[in-house]
Amino acid sequence: MEELEQGLLMQPWAWLQLSENSLAKAYITQQGYALLVSDLQQVWHEQVDTSVVSQRAKELNKRLTAPPAAFLCRLDELLRPLLKDIACPGKATFSCDRVETLILRVRSELSGLPFYWNFHCTLATPSLVTQHLIRPLMGMSLALQCQVRELATLLRMKDLEIQDYQESGALLSRDRLKTEPFEEKSFLEQFMVEKLPEACSVGDGRPFVTNLQSLYMAVTRQEILVGQEHQGTGDPQTSSSTSSQDANGQLLNQPEEPVSSAPSLPVPEKEPTVTSGPMQRPQLLKAKRKKLRGLFS
Repeated sequence: MEELEQGLLMQPWAWLQLSENSLAKAYITQQGYALLVSDLQQVWHEQVDTSVVSQRAKELNKRLTAPPAAFLCRLDELLRPLLKDIACPGKATFSCDRVETLILRVRSELSGLPFYWNFHCTLATPSLVTQHLIRPLMGMSLALQCQVRELATLLRMKDLEIQDYQESGALLSRDRLKTEPFEEKSFLEQFMVEKLPEACSVGDGRPFVTNLQSLYMAVTRQEILVGQEHQGTGDPQTSSSTSSQDANGQLLNQPEEPVSSAPSLPVPEKEPTVTSGPMQRPQLLKAKRKKLRGLFS
C-alpha cells in the first residue's frame, strides 16, 4: 500500500461542487485506490485494495462480472473529469451523504447496465492531515517567502541599473514609465493594509487549487525525495516512475497486469502480455440473467 500512499501525496487537490463545496484528491492503480475529501472543516479518507473492491463490486453490481482491475479502471474514468472540473452530462452523477462517515455515491452506466459505487470515507488521522495539508502548506509558505526575497533583490538591482543610466544622461522617452525606487519595508506595510484581506481570502478553497496546484505538487515531490534520501532506500527507477506519473497528471497510469480469464469474460484471439504501454481496459460483461437474482433482475 506504500505505492498508493506515495501516489496520493503527489496528487494535487481539486475542487468539487457537490452538495457541499469540497476539496479532494485521488490516486487509482490496479492494486486499489486512495481518496481524500475535505470541506475545510474536516478531512475524510479511504484506502482499499483489490479484495475490498471485488467484494463491494459484487454487493453493488450483481449483474456485472469482471476482475477488480476493470472496476478500478471504470472508477478512474468517472473520477478524472470530476477532479479536473470537467462536466460530463449523462455519464455519471455524484452525491454525498455524511452521518458518522462520509459516503460519496457514484451512479453511471456500463455495458448498458447501471453501475454503482460507494466510497466509504472515515475521518482522516492527524498524521494524514499533517502529511497532505500542514507540511505541504508550510513548505509552500516558505517557498513563496523565498521567492519574494529573490524578487526584492532583483528589484533593487534594477533600481541600481536605472540609476546608472540616469547618471550617464539617459532620459525616459515617456514620463508615465517612471517609477520610484523600490523600498521593501514600505511595500510590505502597504501590502498588509491594502492587499492582504483579498489575497488571503480562502473562500470555498477554489482559489487554492486553481492557483497553487503546481507549487503544491513541487513541494510534495520534494518531501518524498528528501524522505527517500533519509531512509537510504530510494530506488532510482521507482523515483523516476513516480515523477513521471505526477508529470502526466493522471489518476491511473500503471501498466496492466494479465487478467485471469473467467467463463463469463471473452478472451481476445491474441491476449497481450504485460507491457509498459497504456493500460488496456478489461471488459465488463452482462452475467446470464437466468442464473442471477440481483437488484436489477
